[in-house]
Amino acid sequence: MKQFQTIKEGISWIESVRRFGDKLDLSRMTLATKLLGHPEKDLHIIHVAGTNGKGSTVSFLRHILQESGYTVGTFISPYIVTFNERIAINGKYINDDDLLLLINNVHELFETVQSQHGQTITFFELTTLMSFMYFNQKQPDFVIYEVGLGGRLDATNVVSPLMTVITTIGLDHMNVLGNTLEKIAIEKLGIVKPNVPLVTGITQPSLRPLFTQYTIKHNSECYFIEDADISDVSFNDVTSFKYQKTPYEIKMMGYHQIRNACLAIKTIEIMRETKNVSTQTKTIQDGIKKTVWPGRMERFGNVILDGAHNVDSVLALSNTIQTYFPETNVKVLYTSMEDKEYFDVIQILEQFASEIYFTEIPYYRCAKATTLYEVSSHLKKHLVPDAVKALHLLKSNLKDGELLLVTGSLYFISIIRKELT
Repeated sequence: MKQFQTIKEGISWIESVRRFGDKLDLSRMTLATKLLGHPEKDLHIIHVAGTNGKGSTVSFLRHILQESGYTVGTFISPYIVTFNERIAINGKYINDDDLLLLINNVHELFETVQSQHGQTITFFELTTLMSFMYFNQKQPDFVIYEVGLGGRLDATNVVSPLMTVITTIGLDHMNVLGNTLEKIAIEKLGIVKPNVPLVTGITQPSLRPLFTQYTIKHNSECYFIEDADISDVSFNDVTSFKYQKTPYEIKMMGYHQIRNACLAIKTIEIMRETKNVSTQTKTIQDGIKKTVWPGRMERFGNVILDGAHNVDSVLALSNTIQTYFPETNVKVLYTSMEDKEYFDVIQILEQFASEIYFTEIPYYRCAKATTLYEVSSHLKKHLVPDAVKALHLLKSNLKDGELLLVTGSLYFISIIRKELT
């Protein structure tokens, strides 16, 4: 059986594996976890799904738990800088030696399942299986799993969590999850397990009955984040607010990040009530304040990176830019994956951008810069196909008081961020 000698070889192989299987179901994961002896069974898991805000919510949860003295594993996607980010403990990414060992283990499993069972394990399934093995070996106190796509049929949904979280419901991945909010919500609700509490930040009143009925059916409690519980909001160098009359501060910008913070706070409070964690209010406050998350309104001088890539996240981005930088000239460097709603996204960006520069990255799902340019009706639109050259040219020509906002995709942000650090 072939063994990879270097981490570069290993990552090159795993990233060449197809993203999705012929059929979207959990059959391959069920088989693979059985063959591996169910490494996922002994983990204390918080399972996080949702259209937007998953990564930020995972980060808030991790920081609170770490501040409370726990070791915390995280599994996220996609990564911003390096593949190793996907699997981490206390924010420290898996090292190359451990990662290579895991890749060789799942490569052997991949070959076995293909030859003996006629099935091909997908890229996301392989990375999920690697995380199960790693966390089973390291045994952190808690592991926070971010859903890759949807929920019900996502590779992570073979776990038995202590808590489930659904951040928001919006229109995204409609070709896989359905073209209505209700259909998408049902896919996300697929992570709900019997007798396991759910906390959600959904904002649509029309979806609440669906959430309530679904959780009642599974004998689980459903907790909503209420805007009425959020007060005394102040947007400055740090964002301050009260949630259920307790004051908090966060470094992350935007009202949507306040809601993500409240989701994490509520989740920890319920875990405290169910005796799964021991923590104090001051510890939660400190953890929330320390939270940072790459690629979400992340500032490098006069350049801001934000991975917003669908209508809801770009609306939140628009509100944040106009709240924090109301009088500022904001130039936008933008690209999109071709399966996203870029027509609607561009219309939102046009409302606050002084100029828009359309670009592309060398990634198979990326839309052509010319396609995006032709969609736009902005009076100051520009075509700049080379994203890295465009960044450096725009950055060097920014005047005092101007901002460059780079947005449209986390894959895009991962490339651009390397140029700024």
